[in-house]
Amino acid sequence: MIQRRIDVVPLMSGVGLPAWRTRFALKMKRNLVLHYSLKQSSMSSFSLRNNLTTSCSAADQNKKSKVIVISGPTGAGKSRLALEIAKRLDGEIISADSVQVYRGLDIGSAKPSVTDRREVPHHLIDILHPSEDYSAGKFFEDARKATPDILGKGRVPIVAGGTGLYLRWYIYGKPAVPKASMGITSEVCSELMDLQRNGQWDAAVDLVVKAGDPKARFFPENNWYRLRRSLEIIRSSGSPPSAFSVPYDSFREQLDSRLSGFSVNGSSDLNNPQENPAKDLDYEFICLFLSSPRVALYRSIDLRCEEMLMDPEGLLSEASWLLDIGLHPNMNSATRAIGYRQAMEYLLSCREQGGKSSPEEFYAFLYEFQKASRNFAKRQMTWFRNELIYDWLDASRPFEKVIDFICNAYHDQSGELVVPESLKMKKDNNGHQETYELKSYRTNNKLFIGDHDCHHVLNWIGRTQTVISRA
Repeated sequence: MIQRRIDVVPLMSGVGLPAWRTRFALKMKRNLVLHYSLKQSSMSSFSLRNNLTTSCSAADQNKKSKVIVISGPTGAGKSRLALEIAKRLDGEIISADSVQVYRGLDIGSAKPSVTDRREVPHHLIDILHPSEDYSAGKFFEDARKATPDILGKGRVPIVAGGTGLYLRWYIYGKPAVPKASMGITSEVCSELMDLQRNGQWDAAVDLVVKAGDPKARFFPENNWYRLRRSLEIIRSSGSPPSAFSVPYDSFREQLDSRLSGFSVNGSSDLNNPQENPAKDLDYEFICLFLSSPRVALYRSIDLRCEEMLMDPEGLLSEASWLLDIGLHPNMNSATRAIGYRQAMEYLLSCREQGGKSSPEEFYAFLYEFQKASRNFAKRQMTWFRNELIYDWLDASRPFEKVIDFICNAYHDQSGELVVPESLKMKKDNNGHQETYELKSYRTNNKLFIGDHDCHHVLNWIGRTQTVISRA
């Protein structure tokens, strides 16, 4: 019998362990760090987050204005919650949604109604034509300009949306990449114009890779704005975008360094405000992530997709307009958006068939729309699990209690407000039952069930999609 030598390694080190055990040990260490910190300081997760994200002294805290950030997966109810919070706190809303910036894209982006926008001022909605691109850098500039304007009126800034990179840059800052001169911008546009017009994405990627950015090969297909911006940065600085430091990465490195220096006997500077990695943030951020149990969220998303299609003058009409003005699916920021991309592809197929669609084709489109929306929600939740600044709230709990909690959090001065157990949302699934339900999940349509339920949509297609283009 062969005996295998097993070395005893301290749990906290992870040295010499197989990769999976090393990851497990590091995870255990991180959990112990947070647990011990909470025990030592009698802080809730909410106050620990405050400790990591506010200034290093009471005097500094008094100088910092508070900003509420509400995020969550698509369909979780962020806009509704932000609207009610704004009414309670006399606030104004800054939209952090990459699609709501576009005029004419109302239904597919679940844009707040005109009535809601009259009642509560909204920023960064309807500011661009769908043919224009928008980016995290532009959002940072626009949102950071709107924030002091709102504060200057004595009102509360409430940033609401689910675009993770927008919010990350808004909170921590954007990379210090150089701004291209007008000459370089014009030169790059000319260099890529013919390639974009002819749909030569691979050739354009090769051009940028040869210029000095090998990561361009991993850009999402047809993200021409990102490709142009990469080439502008290379032409301006001689270096690719990845050469410039990202403020969020610096924050995480400092935090991880502090966690790695933690010892179980309590010798840690985790609560030392002078070592706070986020002490230089411009505002005191109250960041909340609104979600609900995954199966319930998916059901809500599926129904929302159905509702967007029930009236053909909604999402389908907006997608038809995008085609009419000469845009194509996956062409730019607007046409890559979930819902619009699938609808444009479906309507193009209908136009190629002379304005005809079978019920089977419609249901295939609906299925893809719902699936893409659920997958997007899953990606959003994965992204925000790694954002330590957020507290997670359960959207399935009584709405008034969630509102009361957020308003109390805004007015609280102690930094020790506890998130009630009844409002907490777990970041991971709740066990074997939920895992099983997710694996066996199937759509269960409420509005579109049989062929007769989509006849009015098919009739609309027959009336409006009989030509390839009306541009």
